[in-house]
Amino acid sequence: MASPDQDLAAVLDKDGVRLTVDDTLATVTLTNPAKRNAQSPALWRALAEAGRLLPGSVRVVVLRGEGKSFSAGLDRQMFTPEGIPGEPTFTDLARRDDTGLDAAIAEFQEAFTWWRRNDIVSIAAVQGHAIGAGFQLALACDLRVVADDVQFAMRETGLGIVPDLTGTHPLVGLVGYARALEICATGRFVGAGEAVACGLANVAVPAHELDAAASDLATALLAAPRDAVVETKALLRGALDRTYDEQRAAERAAQARRLRDLAGVGE
Repeated sequence: MASPDQDLAAVLDKDGVRLTVDDTLATVTLTNPAKRNAQSPALWRALAEAGRLLPGSVRVVVLRGEGKSFSAGLDRQMFTPEGIPGEPTFTDLARRDDTGLDAAIAEFQEAFTWWRRNDIVSIAAVQGHAIGAGFQLALACDLRVVADDVQFAMRETGLGIVPDLTGTHPLVGLVGYARALEICATGRFVGAGEAVACGLANVAVPAHELDAAASDLATALLAAPRDAVVETKALLRGALDRTYDEQRAAERAAQARRLRDLAGVGE
């Protein structure tokens, strides 16, 4: 009979997404290297399902892509008149009323939203091309470790559309408005050196060291007490939306919870 850990080892494996769980660490892998991990609505549904299936034991999630590219963006078949079989074409979406179109995009975005939950820390391990939707998926994570061959690019504007998969908020937060506008409007590539220098990436390593670097970072994160990390992440995520005095108050409240918990007198 399989052990509970073995039962959880492969939680999801479909539509180009594999979720594996090893106690406190989960790994989400994009598994279609032949198409450079191009993204489709089916892949987005699988990514959203991966978030829903995470066991409560998981503290850190590593996101990676098989092959030479992390993700080259949208599946080009989505841009053809016939689209992807079984999925709405862009024309089909455009013909929906405001409520229907908004709901469709919101469903796509669900694949990109859960990575910033306060109860986990997410790490994107990014190599090669991370273009458009691929760039936005890397931006969905809390932290980014990149290979020295990484090429980020936001190509939506050049296609006559906008980045709508939750990437604009973290991009502006990381690099500032002016650089974010320039990156998006020009569609140019951002390499590893610039990514680290402007805050897009935490560290750049040789490509063959990427998985090890992500693993080392995950190990370091797991070494800290879980509740302290959860409270700290919540404080930092909310900092830009609070005034200085509001942030001071949030710090006091969080510390009060931690002290009472450590003293065994918390609720």
